[in-house]
Amino acid sequence: MNIAFLGLGAMGQHMAANLLKSGRPVHVWNRSPAPVQALAAQGARAAATPAECGIADVVFSMLADDAATRAVLVDGGVLDAMAPGSIHVNMATVSVAFAREMAALHREHGIGYVAAPVLGRVDVAAAGKLNILAGGADELVQRVQPLLDLMGQKTWRFGQAPEQANAVKLACNLTLACAIEAMGEGAALAGAHGIPAAGFIELITTTLFAGAPVYKGYGGMIAEERYSPAGFKLSLGQKDVRLAVEAGREQGLPLAFGEALQAVLQEAVAQGDADLDLAALGRNAVRRGGVA
Repeated sequence: MNIAFLGLGAMGQHMAANLLKSGRPVHVWNRSPAPVQALAAQGARAAATPAECGIADVVFSMLADDAATRAVLVDGGVLDAMAPGSIHVNMATVSVAFAREMAALHREHGIGYVAAPVLGRVDVAAAGKLNILAGGADELVQRVQPLLDLMGQKTWRFGQAPEQANAVKLACNLTLACAIEAMGEGAALAGAHGIPAAGFIELITTTLFAGAPVYKGYGGMIAEERYSPAGFKLSLGQKDVRLAVEAGREQGLPLAFGEALQAVLQEAVAQGDADLDLAALGRNAVRRGGVA
């Protein structure tokens, strides 16, 4: 079985490296050459174009958004190069509508399609401990499960339609962003009354939200004002919240927190925080009071 991986960003390069542990040939492609060269030094096979990866039996992709995925998989000729019966596993966070469109396009080409977005930051990806949310036909997921196991600690099944997994991922990221904004505003409120953020964060992560990794991890970043390097860019969080709101509208479901958070994220981006970690919502909350 030949494997290919398209998109070697902060997450993808580690995920592809873990696939090398399968002992199978792994073809890799990325817009910038440095990650390709690094993986080639570990035994991967460098592809000069995305279409060259279409020779693989299983093609994984981890690209930034709908537009990047379309540009590489469709416009870049990957789907045209893939053989009928092969499988594409899309691990990016994309819109529900785009996932549905991609599933139909794959059917037209006779190619299997699995949506498998992930939960976890860069260090988790490097350790092969991601949580993988898989949507698609059971037979397809079962075929790629040994490879998913190299990248993740658990695969969570969410529906026979690929877009169902994408809906769950957007729901997760909406919840995550709301939690970070809540911590940021809580810390800003405590700070406005002379209480350091670190004390407030220690309180809530050992009482109200004890044992919650998101609160402990992102709360620690807020307390330390540690927003760079970004493990999850604020601009990507903005994109995911927007997609979550759109997914709700598609089903006639208004998301009040999501709508409000869209405005907050736009505010943070306008203030120059786009490339900082999503935890920088904490800085943005303080900034509203004219402190930061």
